[in-house]
Amino acid sequence: MSLGGVAGRARRAWDRPLTAYYVILGSSLLITVLGLVMVYSASVIYALTNALPGAYFFRKQLVAALIGGVLMFVAARMPVRLHRALAYPLLAGSVLLMVLVQVPGVGVAVNGNQNWISLGGPFQLQPSEFGKLALVLWGADLLARKQERRLLVQWKHMLVPLVPAAFLLLGLIMLGGDMGTAIILTAILFGLLWLAGAPTRMFAGVLTVAGLIGLMLIKTSPNRMARLACIGATESGPGDHYQCWQAVHGIYALASGGLFGSGLGASVEKWGQLPEAHTDFIFAVTGEELGLVGTLSVLALFAALGYAGIRVAGRTEEPFVRYAAGGVITWITAQAVVNIGAVLGLLPIAGVPLPLFSYGGSALLAAMFAIGLLIAFAREEPAARAALAMRQSASSGPFRRWGAVFGRKRAAARGGRAGRTGREPRRWNTMRRRATARPSGER
Repeated sequence: MSLGGVAGRARRAWDRPLTAYYVILGSSLLITVLGLVMVYSASVIYALTNALPGAYFFRKQLVAALIGGVLMFVAARMPVRLHRALAYPLLAGSVLLMVLVQVPGVGVAVNGNQNWISLGGPFQLQPSEFGKLALVLWGADLLARKQERRLLVQWKHMLVPLVPAAFLLLGLIMLGGDMGTAIILTAILFGLLWLAGAPTRMFAGVLTVAGLIGLMLIKTSPNRMARLACIGATESGPGDHYQCWQAVHGIYALASGGLFGSGLGASVEKWGQLPEAHTDFIFAVTGEELGLVGTLSVLALFAALGYAGIRVAGRTEEPFVRYAAGGVITWITAQAVVNIGAVLGLLPIAGVPLPLFSYGGSALLAAMFAIGLLIAFAREEPAARAALAMRQSASSGPFRRWGAVFGRKRAAARGGRAGRTGREPRRWNTMRRRATARPSGER
């Protein structure tokens, strides 16, 4: 078959109604399963050195994945109007939890960032992860209602109250010192504005303001300045500071993996050399153990997920679905780019997990619910809905035919027993034999 024929067949397969539905479902589940494997491999040494069971972090991630699977199934089955109804309660709850993070005795600091709430025992909640989901749903509902009233042609309706609410979330996140999550939230805001058709001047203005605020925050923090200086670093740093230790050893891990990697579980850098090997730098351990083939497979899965989400956003005629799907894809792809870019030494280390892949229960729960949104939107396409109905009808066809056959047999059996009382079947049969055995003239 010629190359043109293969391309045409692939194009026809991609244009099928259920392609986006299956690609989103399949790619997200594969990323999650592969992430569970790599979380176990990357965390077992760290757990043992901290006097914990080897599967400690894996079990916690598995529990989060199971709960996230339930959330994804529920979100995929919820109608669009119910998703819109969740927008305001989710935003209010996220803001309340982010405020509680700053309350002494309630909020918990990890690695210098106070962005967690203790739930008792080993479990913690990071409200900022659900703030991303809240901004997507609330922003999509807000812009959709304004578009229905044709108010987005005015710049004040496009910016207010979307931008002030986003800045409120950003302020609460930055109070805890989490610059990475603030970057992702800013990317979601820009994605929503771009989908709403913000003019270039307005878009550039908001981007300039956000850039100046981000530059000021970086300049006033020695830790953030050090991370910025580690872009492209090949040495860990002079003296005893080792400020680029994590970035350099992430490159070492990727470089030592080769084409097919050293083998699952055979990473050297996870033996205390690479900090946060199971969270922010899990992609480096993946490159060391699974090689270039493994890392390219992960990138291909994220690319397929992003492209399928763009297709869902581009083919819908409902504004809310377009904004929400675009916001989710902006969130997932921007966070993946920031995480992988930091591991490759192309971007500063922002401290954000790789979506659906890195260790982190709160991040996994929020991301899987967002994937459920995409699946629900893919199912709501008219052609996809018709195709799913046809498949359900076809799958239930054999059961219907067998049911009809058994139904006829039962009806025939009931008809044969219609005249009997059921109390004396043997006497009844004896009377029938005597009656048929008499001569025709006998009375």
